[in-house]
Amino acid sequence: GPISSILVNRYGSRPVVIFGGLLCGIGMVSAAFCTSILQLYICVGFITGFGLALNLQPSVIIIGKYFLKRRPIANGLAMAGSPVMLCTLAPLNQFLFDNFGWRGSFLILGAILLNCCVAGALFRPIGAATASVKTQAIEEGKETPKEEVTKDAMEMRSPRNVPMETEVEEEEGKDCCEKINQYLDFSLFKHRGFLIYLIGNVLMFLGFFAPIVFLAPYAKHIGIDEYSAAFLLSILAIVDMIARPTTGIIANSKWVRPRIQYFFSFSIAFNGACHLLCPLASGYTGLVVYSIFFGLAFGMVCAMLFETLMDLVGAARFTSAVGLVTIAECCTILLGPPIGGTLIDTFGDYKYMFIKCGAVMVLAGTFLFIMNYYNYRMLAKEEKERKAKEEDPKSVRTENEGRNNWNKETIRDGPELEPLREEREGLKKEVNGT
Repeated sequence: GPISSILVNRYGSRPVVIFGGLLCGIGMVSAAFCTSILQLYICVGFITGFGLALNLQPSVIIIGKYFLKRRPIANGLAMAGSPVMLCTLAPLNQFLFDNFGWRGSFLILGAILLNCCVAGALFRPIGAATASVKTQAIEEGKETPKEEVTKDAMEMRSPRNVPMETEVEEEEGKDCCEKINQYLDFSLFKHRGFLIYLIGNVLMFLGFFAPIVFLAPYAKHIGIDEYSAAFLLSILAIVDMIARPTTGIIANSKWVRPRIQYFFSFSIAFNGACHLLCPLASGYTGLVVYSIFFGLAFGMVCAMLFETLMDLVGAARFTSAVGLVTIAECCTILLGPPIGGTLIDTFGDYKYMFIKCGAVMVLAGTFLFIMNYYNYRMLAKEEKERKAKEEDPKSVRTENEGRNNWNKETIRDGPELEPLREEREGLKKEVNGT
C-alpha cells in the first residue's frame, strides 16, 4: 500500500497501473510452470499480489482527480466492479480447471490480468502542466544572471550574524524533510479527522472480513449441502453489486453529502448488527436473509470507504492518506479471520465468531459517529473564530501596523541596498507571475 502511494506520487497513476498489470500477468503465467508450493507462493502470492496492490490505489486515487461534484457516485460505480467479478470468478475458475487443467487456467488468468495494462493506458492524467518559464531580472537595461539574483535575495533574507555553513545545513535538513513529505505526508498524523478515521477503521477491520470467510463453512456446519452453502456467497455478491452504486447515489445527495461521515458510521454499525443477528438464523432461509442484508451492509461500507477519507483530507493529500491508512490497517485485516477461527476452535460453535465481529463493528461505528460529531463541532467553531478574526477591525489594524513597521525598517536600511532591493522585488514579481 505505501509503496503504491509513493510510486503514484512520483510517477502518476498511469505508469503504476500498467506496471502493476504487467506484474499480475507475469506472476500468473509463471505460476503455470511452477513445480512446488513455494514457487506458487512467490509467483501468485508475492508477484501477483504486489501487482494487484499497484492496481487498486491508483484506480481509487484517479477518481478524486476526475470527479468532485459527483465523486460519491463515481466511487460507488468503480467499486461495483469487484462484486461483478466475484459473481463470475468461481464458475469461471471451475470451467477453466475442467477444460484446461490448473496450468492452463493460470495461463488464461494471466492473460486476463494483462488487460489491467489496457485499463492503465486509459488513465489519462489531467491538470495544469508545469510550464517552464525563463526567469529574467532587468535593472537599468542590463540583464542580471538568475543565479546572482537568487544569491542576492538569499543574502538579504538571511541574518548577517548567522554563518553560511549553518544556513546550508538547515537548508539541507529542510530539503530532506520536504523530500520525505513529498512522497508520504506524515503531517496527516496531526490531522484530527484523519486520526478519527484511522482509529475507527483499524477497529472495524477486526470484524469486517471474517464473516465472509466463515459464511459457507457455517452453512455446512448446520447441515446445508455444499452447493447451497456456496450459493450464499453469490447472493451476497449480487446484492453487494447493486448496493455499491446505489450507496454512491444516496451519498451524493444534498442531504447526505455534507455529513457523509455519519452515513459511513451508520453503515459500519448496520454491518455489525447483521452479524449479531446471524446466530438467530437456524435454517437455509434465515441464512439467505442474512446474506442479503450482509451484502447490502458490505456494499455500503465498501462504496464509502475511500470517499469518506477523501472528504476528510482532500484530493491533494489523498494519495499519502491511503498509503498511511494501509500500513495501520494491514495488521487488523490479517488478524480478523485467524481470531475468528480461534474462537470457533475454542468453543466449537460459529455463533461466537459472528458475535465478536458484530460487537467490534458496532463499537467502531459508534466511535466514528461520536468522534465525527465532535469533529464537525470543532470545525464549525474554528471556522466561526476565523471569520470573527477576519471581521475584527482591531486585528486588521494590528496587521497594517506590522506591515508599516516592516516598511519603515526596510527604508532604514539605507540607499546602499536599493539596487539589491529592486532585484529582489523584480524576482518576487516574476515568481508571482509564474
